[in-house]
Amino acid sequence: MELLGSTLTATYAHPKPTPTNFLPAISTMTSSYRNRFPHYNLTHSLSLPWRPSTYYKVASNRTTLFTRYTPDDWYRSNLTNYLESNTSRHNSEKLRVDTSRLIQDKYQETRKTQADSTQNLGERVNDIGFWKSEIIHELDGMIGETNELSDVKKKLERALMETEAPLQVAQECLFHREKRMGIDLVHDEVETELLTEVDIILCCQERMKLHLDKAIAQLATNRASQHELEKDLSDKQTAYRIDDKCHHLRNTSGGISYFCGVERVDATVSVPESWAKFTDDNILHSQSERAASTKLRDDIQNLLVVTANEMWNHFNKVNLAFTNRIAETADAKNKIQIHLAKTLQEIFQTEMTIQSIKKAIKDKSAFLKVAQTRLDERTRRPNIELCRDMAQLRLVNEVYEVDDTIQTLQRRLREAEDTLQSLVHTKATLEHDLAVKANSLYIDQEKCMSMRKSFPNTLRLVGFC
Repeated sequence: MELLGSTLTATYAHPKPTPTNFLPAISTMTSSYRNRFPHYNLTHSLSLPWRPSTYYKVASNRTTLFTRYTPDDWYRSNLTNYLESNTSRHNSEKLRVDTSRLIQDKYQETRKTQADSTQNLGERVNDIGFWKSEIIHELDGMIGETNELSDVKKKLERALMETEAPLQVAQECLFHREKRMGIDLVHDEVETELLTEVDIILCCQERMKLHLDKAIAQLATNRASQHELEKDLSDKQTAYRIDDKCHHLRNTSGGISYFCGVERVDATVSVPESWAKFTDDNILHSQSERAASTKLRDDIQNLLVVTANEMWNHFNKVNLAFTNRIAETADAKNKIQIHLAKTLQEIFQTEMTIQSIKKAIKDKSAFLKVAQTRLDERTRRPNIELCRDMAQLRLVNEVYEVDDTIQTLQRRLREAEDTLQSLVHTKATLEHDLAVKANSLYIDQEKCMSMRKSFPNTLRLVGFC
């Protein structure tokens, strides 16, 4: 009687007699299946209970003892499906709840936003209505107002003429600085000060023109100021009609439609402060024109002194901003040159690294060829000599190891090539930025500052010369 599950082992010291029907010893079969797949871990054991006598039965009966999966695999597969189902349902339920809350929150937020917009439009309509009434009141009081200012008229005209040269210089500087390239086309302090200088000169000219218009109007009529007030009033009436219509628009109103992209169009030319100041200046200008001629002459004289000081002071401020910006640009240019030199050196080093990696890959190819050739030759061993011995296992492992080494080197080669491309891109960027900085220095230092070497003196700005 044979024991179930017993395993016979070969004993080389005491060999058994050769059976009549030659079959390999059970221990030999067992060892032949060991390490059959050295690089993969089997999920189940091949040492299943079996009867030695069943080995000699029909081969079709033996195949039923070896299955593709074990019951543990089957149970684990079912458990995995259950867990995935629970997870999917949980995520779906969470998404539905979050979506419902999101819809409600966005609805309330949209209603509040529209209410705020409607309130702002109402306040704007009230502001326009207030300024309309102010303009109408001043326009009624200004009509027919005349005075003479012949004693200061020529002086004011001369001073106004002298402001053209500084204005042209500032505008030319802005025009030249528009030729800056790339990142240097920045709204820096110099540009801010130049724009401010233009605004100051234009503001001074405007005030001079306003006072000159007053003087001319005092000699003849006050039509110029009257025209400005009437134009402002017309704009206010148009704006009042448009904003009032917008204020009364609702979601159910007719005529509403989509205007795609209108929110990205900014056609505004003023802010609430400048808008209110514009109308207030017109009213103050009209009131001043109705003052006595003596008071008006004093105002013109004071204006000439103030504008001369403002333009002269800001002229020096712009020059200081130019000096600082030129120093910053020169410093940035020097740093870019340093970084460019370092980048060129790094490109050279990276190219050498790539060459060394390629050589290493080429060297490893010989090792792989030898190992694979050995394996191929060993497949020609006859019969029982096709033994899965230690040499066979080591050769297989050697092929995998050398192939893994080559793959690692190839990945590193791709990384090095990507790094080289990045360095080349950086080099091109630095070279372009260097040209940009040189162009900016030429514009600021050679073109702009050369034009700003002269400025009208104070006496000419106040109209004495």
